[in-house]
Amino acid sequence: MVLGKRWQRFLIVAAVAVACNGWAGPAVVSAGAPPVAAKTAVIERAPDFILKDLNGRKFRLSDVRGKQPVLIIFSTTWCSFCKAEIPHFKAIHAAYAKRGLEIVNVDIQESKEKVSKFTAQHGLPYRVLLDEDAAVSGIYEIRGVPSMVLIDRNGNIVCRQCRQVEPLIETLLKK
Repeated sequence: MVLGKRWQRFLIVAAVAVACNGWAGPAVVSAGAPPVAAKTAVIERAPDFILKDLNGRKFRLSDVRGKQPVLIIFSTTWCSFCKAEIPHFKAIHAAYAKRGLEIVNVDIQESKEKVSKFTAQHGLPYRVLLDEDAAVSGIYEIRGVPSMVLIDRNGNIVCRQCRQVEPLIETLLKK
């Protein structure tokens, strides 16, 4: 089936709106309450990946398994919602990086030069990885940006697109 340009734009805008307005995926979160995993929840293993950062160093997710929790932020430089969330992401970094949370930003399908300039311009304090062919965002089924995926130290996905990620991070860091 071939969609016209208007329908394609509509679907892209709808996907970004859903992602940026806090769709919490399959988990149900009541208003005002921190998200908690159900006792019958199926454990989902975070797919391993290797990406290079802006300095050309490789980041392999499985290298931190067993050591620390990881917050993956999927974003792009052109997304206005991603830019608006930068202060929130910086606050998460300031509050939890020294306590053991690994934070990585996965930039999707953009050049190293463009992402480097954006990172410097916005003073991003966390490691920025390049997903130039969108392979990693594909295996994580990212449908809109910004999207967050929180992974526990055992390599299991705790939440996708959590509205209130801080209580979950606190819990993970206390374990």
